[in-house]
Amino acid sequence: MKRRTGQDQSITRAWRPATQAVRGGTARSEWGETSEALFLTSGYAYDCAADAAARFAGEQQGMTYSRLQNPTVEMLENRIALLEGAEACRTMATGMAAMTAVLLCQLQTGDHIVAGRAAFGSCRWLTDTLLPKFGIEVSIVDARDPQQFEDACKPNTKLFFFETPANPTMDIVDLKAVCDIARARGIISVVDNAFATPALQRPMEFGADVTAYSATKMMDGQGRVLAGAVCGTQKFIDDTLLPFTRNTGPTLSAFNAWVVLKGLETLDLRIRRQSENAVKVGRMIEARVPRMLHPGLPSHPQHNLAMSQMEACGPIFAFEVEDRKQAHGLLDALQLVDISNNIGDSRSLMTHPASTTHSSVTEEKRLEMGVTEGLIRLNVGLEDAQDVIEDIDRALTAVGL
Repeated sequence: MKRRTGQDQSITRAWRPATQAVRGGTARSEWGETSEALFLTSGYAYDCAADAAARFAGEQQGMTYSRLQNPTVEMLENRIALLEGAEACRTMATGMAAMTAVLLCQLQTGDHIVAGRAAFGSCRWLTDTLLPKFGIEVSIVDARDPQQFEDACKPNTKLFFFETPANPTMDIVDLKAVCDIARARGIISVVDNAFATPALQRPMEFGADVTAYSATKMMDGQGRVLAGAVCGTQKFIDDTLLPFTRNTGPTLSAFNAWVVLKGLETLDLRIRRQSENAVKVGRMIEARVPRMLHPGLPSHPQHNLAMSQMEACGPIFAFEVEDRKQAHGLLDALQLVDISNNIGDSRSLMTHPASTTHSSVTEEKRLEMGVTEGLIRLNVGLEDAQDVIEDIDRALTAVGL
């Protein structure tokens, strides 16, 4: 019987997501290993000079340099594309490398984009500081209202860029409504789907053109490595994104790709369990704090929309206390939950965005985004939910809540 070294795409695309997360994209060497092989190499050898020339000319299949191709990285890209329901994927060194590349690869001086107000602090730096330096105009809108995207459009609008659920305010964007507006006007829609991952939400099914990820988060899921990914059509990845990344070099290491491959094997299990834990923890906190921002709870103003787009709420939510002093006091009173600005980890983590992830954003812009001095973001992990509840209960009591 012939050993299976590759995969038939007509078969793998028919697999369900949980199966794709374990087996999708696997390419075995002649040794027939069951776990994906880790190829730590920067370059590749050729049988003859003519083969080298043919590969560089695109006339022969094969790899030339690990800034462009690597067997381990390629397996990860194929697996993420399958999970996303996309034709292709390109991975990068970090989530912010992915966000930067997906914008700069398709924009130039004189273009205009519309971006959601609620976003990770570094993403707001891209839209508010970097893009304008290159003569790219940006309109910031409240992405919860699709009409604001429509109203902000100009003849030179090339791209919509938004995140749902948004970091850290948990704003939910109506994917179909906003992507329909983009399609009708010939505008590219780029969705940051890091909080949900394709395990809970597949934006392309609602009309998105491109999805971008910090694979550092739920895809790795255990706080080990940095990684980013962009998914789209084969034409977009090959003709628009690849020329940018091959020449600027935000390359994902083979080792990090291998770690994320291992993370994807348990993504479905982890994210669903963490979503369940997040609802339990959120219910307890909701009764104690002035304001809760949790899309998995009926009190969230966009709860129904979130649950119509997502299979579960995810592990991350936010809530508000009185001010920075009370927020820091709560964090300092924690015994189990770590104070950390990371998310998507299997451990429960809590942070104060105004003084960490969004500290580089001006106070005025933070308030515009909804990042108040009392806002706290929580990533609920895989611990016993009751232990997390008891720890946060103690911390809330310690600050008078």
